[in-house]
Amino acid sequence: MTSTRFLLAAMVLGTALGTNQANAQGSCIGLGSCNTTNTASVTVGALVKLGFSSTSTTLTAPDADDLDVGALIENAGPTFTVKANRSWTLKIKTTEPTNWQYSGTSSGVKPIGHLAWATSSGGTFTPITASDATFASGAGATNSGAASSFFQTTWVADFADPSNREGVYSLPIVFTLSAP
Repeated sequence: MTSTRFLLAAMVLGTALGTNQANAQGSCIGLGSCNTTNTASVTVGALVKLGFSSTSTTLTAPDADDLDVGALIENAGPTFTVKANRSWTLKIKTTEPTNWQYSGTSSGVKPIGHLAWATSSGGTFTPITASDATFASGAGATNSGAASSFFQTTWVADFADPSNREGVYSLPIVFTLSAP
């Protein structure tokens, strides 16, 4: 008999605890019907997506006449498609602190400032730096904000200048899209 009372007491206690847990999770009590409300929510952060036409740009090599007089040679760079759910900014910079990367045997040294960028052909070109600069921006959400890039390479009027030496010069360009 004691074991039956103990078992019955355990069942009552278990039911009471189960009811308290159910009440903490929500409950509905009624005669014939019962309504309850569940609120679904989600937090959407600032979202951006950057599409681009190419991961590399081949620049036009100078010829002897370009080095004889010094030349600024313009090339089209990649085009971008920006998608964002709020205002956005596209920044540009290089990861190199002072000079282009050089591969060759002639000790070429080309300053990063010998590459300039613009958002239009024949536009105002700005020398690239190792710090972020605003390339393009949008004041609101967009599904297809477009941006074009153009590069201008400086070739010094001096065949002996280290920036004109035979070899391969490359400069990593970083484009960063953010929704500040």
